[in-house]
Amino acid sequence: MLEEVIIAGFGGQGVMLMGKLLTYAGMLEGKKVAWMPSYGPEMRGGTANCTVIISSEEIASPVVPHPKSIIAMNKPSLDKFEPTVHKDGLIIVNESLIDQKVTRNDVSAVRVPANDIANKLGNMKVSNMVILGSYVKNSGIVKMESIFKTLEKTLTGRKQKLIAINKLALKEGAKLVKE
Repeated sequence: MLEEVIIAGFGGQGVMLMGKLLTYAGMLEGKKVAWMPSYGPEMRGGTANCTVIISSEEIASPVVPHPKSIIAMNKPSLDKFEPTVHKDGLIIVNESLIDQKVTRNDVSAVRVPANDIANKLGNMKVSNMVILGSYVKNSGIVKMESIFKTLEKTLTGRKQKLIAINKLALKEGAKLVKE
């Protein structure tokens, strides 16, 4: 079992948190994991992406030129990473911010209105959890319960009050996946 995903968007969209949650969930399930962040020079609004690898075998390198999946939170991320996805891979797009379609027909494309759902939930900052919920349900790489557990360990102190809305957002994203 090997899953390689690149999660990309603007700084401030929670891209790194999504990657950390996936990585920690994989660790919790006893899998081998790697997480490699990449930031643009800006503090907020610049580019940000991370690579997550979850495997049953040892991981030789955290560098992934051709991931099995990508999560694109904005148009520049889709433009940059769509060509790199493996044939028969998965591309999850934040439909709220990306109006263009995935141009490849050799991959599965899932459009998630992440910002719209987050807005309905009353907190725009949980759009990352909506799209992560959809990815976890689509890929099956980790259990949603593992994501919930890592969320509880990651959001501490004053952020602890955000656990409930983040779990709700994850569930809403998972509901979008057709069985």
